[in-house]
Amino acid sequence: MIEVAAAAEAQLERLTYHYPGSDRPALAAVDWTLGGGLTLVTGGSASGKSSLLRVLNGLVPHFHGGRISGAATVLGQDVLRTPTHQLARRVGFVFQDPEAQLLFGTVEREVAFGLENVGVPAAEMPGRIEEALAAAGVEHLRGRRVGDLSGGERQRVVLASALAMRPSILALDEPTSQLDPAGARGFVAACARLSRQGDTTVVMAEHRLDLLLAEAGTLAVIDGGSMVAEGPPATMLDHVSHPPQLVDVAMRLGWAEPPLDAARWRTHAPALLRQAPPRPATTGDLAWEVRRLAVRAGSAGPPVFDGLHLSGHAGEVVALVGANGSGKTTLLRAIAGLARPLAGEAWRTEGRVAYLPQDPSAMLHRPTVRDEVDVTLAHDRARDGGATRAAEAEQVMAELDLLPLAGRYPRDLSGGERQRAAIAAVVAGRPAVALLDEPTRGMDGAARASLAGVVRRLRASGAAVVIATHDAELAADLADRVVELRDGRAFELGPPERALSGGATLATQIGSIYPGGPVTVEGLLRCL
Repeated sequence: MIEVAAAAEAQLERLTYHYPGSDRPALAAVDWTLGGGLTLVTGGSASGKSSLLRVLNGLVPHFHGGRISGAATVLGQDVLRTPTHQLARRVGFVFQDPEAQLLFGTVEREVAFGLENVGVPAAEMPGRIEEALAAAGVEHLRGRRVGDLSGGERQRVVLASALAMRPSILALDEPTSQLDPAGARGFVAACARLSRQGDTTVVMAEHRLDLLLAEAGTLAVIDGGSMVAEGPPATMLDHVSHPPQLVDVAMRLGWAEPPLDAARWRTHAPALLRQAPPRPATTGDLAWEVRRLAVRAGSAGPPVFDGLHLSGHAGEVVALVGANGSGKTTLLRAIAGLARPLAGEAWRTEGRVAYLPQDPSAMLHRPTVRDEVDVTLAHDRARDGGATRAAEAEQVMAELDLLPLAGRYPRDLSGGERQRAAIAAVVAGRPAVALLDEPTRGMDGAARASLAGVVRRLRASGAAVVIATHDAELAADLADRVVELRDGRAFELGPPERALSGGATLATQIGSIYPGGPVTVEGLLRCL
């Protein structure tokens, strides 16, 4: 047995783990002590974040199998000798893909399931369910069908299911990846409150650090399966490869103490020498349009939209923003021809429509990543007859850094890698319209930069691109205009410098400091 310090909730010593059939360790000689409070774990895609969290409830190694060595103790129990169902009573877990964790038809039934499994008395369950739904901010969804919820709403329902168990440790894998800004802020505040109360230790694996650095007591950075740095967030910033906007700018300007949030920046914000220049207007032909559209999100219920008008042009990137459940996915499905209108129509220009769903696993069924790309190219009638299919496949996989993974089975990849594989599979060739639903879900900074390059290429080739996103930085970087969906209507917010600055709900960190723009790091550096 290993000796665990009194303050430690979990301790790993020289823990090395290989998934079945893998020669590369997912975790490599990890030494790690998890204390109380809120711990933030960050690192690139496939760095080992998810595997590290899965040790806490025994999914690694008991569910996944493979080879393991070293030692791990969680809440005084030896992980290697304690079954997962026993650890799960005290370790709540929210997966990277909420779809994989949902079992029942309604929200209330889903939240009740874990309580039933551990024998919570029937008289106590309604109060526990109500408490968990409130903490996750989804009381209003209690009677809803799970299948009719948006991705962000499903993510919060899974969180409520974990909170209902009143865990001693709450492990969260990319929990804010699909949440709207208000939901993300509320979620982070709830986690911080839980950790401060002292009854629950919260450990969170995330790429999205702007809301979390100021709340976390500890930042752990993992790379290649190894723990490379750990300590107070302010002392770990040199180890973060893609820091939040304000940290990034402050480090480039040589600030001795980069700000972890916007408050300190506002106090010392440098003045702009010039305003952000306006973006040129798009003048391409009409590429898609919805007219008087009425459509439902699911199989029943009232329409999400009733009489919606909206359009986009060739060579234009439109960012669709709005709260979870506002209809972004429904609109993309309608444009793609996958959601049948109750009234009105959805028109798109001739040519292939590339559609990326919110859950990338839903479209990955081929033996290898290369096969996923090849099957798209085989059906792309716009392909240049002089270009070989192999060359086109190489191009898109190189753009998304997928060549080392070309022969891998897509469902064996990490969440971020699966997302890149799905994007390559849908945008390969020359789509006339590209519809991307939360494309940065699970992506690290490098992958987001690669995605941005692909979108710019599509725009330059004349494709019309529509991106449904809560990622303000992505919208700021790529969008020609931003459209907000709210209350069944579409509101034109204009270019990012206006839509994502000042007091806007989806303002970037930089935009919140400088109304009217700039809204990106490079834009700010050009204006200083």
